Amino acid sequence: MFHCALVTGACASIHAQLKLLLERIGIMNSGQKVECMSDGAGSAGRCVEDDADSDRPAGGDSLMVAEERHPRSASPRGVNGDDNSEAESHQDGRNVAVDPDTRKRALCWCRDFLSGSWKAISEHDFQIKIVSGGLSNLLYMCSLPDDVQPTGVEPRRVLLRIYGAILQGVDSLVLESVMFAILAERELGPRLYGIFPEGRLEQYLPSNRLRTEQLGFPEISAEIASKMARFHWMEMPFNKEPKWLFGTLDRYMEQVKTITFVREAHIKKFNKLIKYDLPAELEDLRSLLAATPSPVVFCHNDVQEGNILMLDGRENSSDKLMLIDFEYSSYNYRGFDFGNHFCEWIYDYTYDQWPFYKAKVENYPNRQQQLHFIRHYLSERGGIAPADQARIEEDMITEANRFALTSHFLWGLWSIIQAKISKIEFGYMDYAQHRFDTYFKQKKLFF
Repeated sequence: MFHCALVTGACASIHAQLKLLLERIGIMNSGQKVECMSDGAGSAGRCVEDDADSDRPAGGDSLMVAEERHPRSASPRGVNGDDNSEAESHQDGRNVAVDPDTRKRALCWCRDFLSGSWKAISEHDFQIKIVSGGLSNLLYMCSLPDDVQPTGVEPRRVLLRIYGAILQGVDSLVLESVMFAILAERELGPRLYGIFPEGRLEQYLPSNRLRTEQLGFPEISAEIASKMARFHWMEMPFNKEPKWLFGTLDRYMEQVKTITFVREAHIKKFNKLIKYDLPAELEDLRSLLAATPSPVVFCHNDVQEGNILMLDGRENSSDKLMLIDFEYSSYNYRGFDFGNHFCEWIYDYTYDQWPFYKAKVENYPNRQQQLHFIRHYLSERGGIAPADQARIEEDMITEANRFALTSHFLWGLWSIIQAKISKIEFGYMDYAQHRFDTYFKQKKLFF
């Protein structure tokens, strides 16, 4: 079990807060549901635990294999030419309504963790709306009504994050909580207002998430490179061995080997994917990366446009961006952060029709765009001898493009699993197919 001792040497001011958070995690079983109880209309609610079975995985590394929620009969062909019941069921676009159960739980968490004016508002006055862009978690903005003022230091609005179906166990939940609090203390991320087994409450920062096309803007790309460099140089109180990448790949691969689907559209797409002989391909990829020098640094591991905020009021500043969402962050090979970010230039997750993303492989950064990024990354670090600059740049381009293959492979496996268990509206099987198709195309192109 991971304990507060982990934060030894970290900022003392967050120690008490983390201790309180860990104690709360320790007394609330992740297999329990939380219900909001009210003494009457408009009265303050309270959270109670329900011992009924949860729909979350019981073990730290287990895959929740539940029957899919709404199996459908065969339907007309979808946008990709396949028999695609998912495309038909989402033909009207994304669902923008918050379901009643989520609304009640959200109010309960806000009352318990934020207190102040939040305890006095009724469910009718409670304001909540879906925040788009999350592929791993469900995101909501929760607000006090306009005519209710805070009575103390409680915020007027917060971001509620409800964890997705793939959990890494209590240890990983605590690791991310510690990381989140440390980065908030260093003003490198939003504040943490509350944490519970199902998710957390975060500071809502007035901002806009970047759009995919903005990743290629020279000024934006330069600042992302600088932010990534600063992130990489942080010393964090975590295991320094680069276990995350292949540990995650191996775990996902084992889960994919045993996964089964019931929807015909899923079965057809999955059968196409398994023809790739993914276990053998993973071994080839492992050998390629073993021959690819890449220093171990503290990596974000998911620097995509949805995890980069442009802060309001700083649009014309050289310090206008903030990285968020650290759930995958760990010590890892530097090349993965480079290659993964370059892959994200391809994908737009804001498309509001099935499969809820667009992909343009031609947007993958060209050599000059990669050099632009790498040079700004290196300039943030400094200390590079002019005679070594060209050689280092070439090595880093090779490093980035080899690890880009790993990005496609990792998120391809992840997406297959999400297709089975996630409640988020997204074409996960279509996305998995595209990631593996692009993996093989780029492997042939670059190597």
